[in-house]
Amino acid sequence: MADLVPFSRAPRPSRPRPSEPEPLWRQMVGDQLRRRRHDRDETLTETAENAGVSPQYLSEVERGLKEPSSEMIAAIAGALDTSLIELTSAVADELRQVTAAPASAAVSASRGAFALAA
Repeated sequence: MADLVPFSRAPRPSRPRPSEPEPLWRQMVGDQLRRRRHDRDETLTETAENAGVSPQYLSEVERGLKEPSSEMIAAIAGALDTSLIELTSAVADELRQVTAAPASAAVSASRGAFALAA
């Protein structure tokens, strides 16, 4: 039989890990829904009634405890006179802001280290 030759792999470059985990989508959607409801000066009960959901369910969605279906998100968004695309875009924009800060700091830090090494 043939001899086994160990195969060495080049070490993978380590990616900088963010100091905090990225926020969950459901938390970001919940925050956005709550802000929009507050902007309209509506109670949980009023918005929930207009969306066809219970106030308890809406509260759990706003707190990021429920993973609502797209139909539920659309119903709640509609009750807040916004579209699913507007809500999704706002959440995506906010997510970019939250996750861009650590990445830009890491890039700045790596550029500084490069400048010192050169």
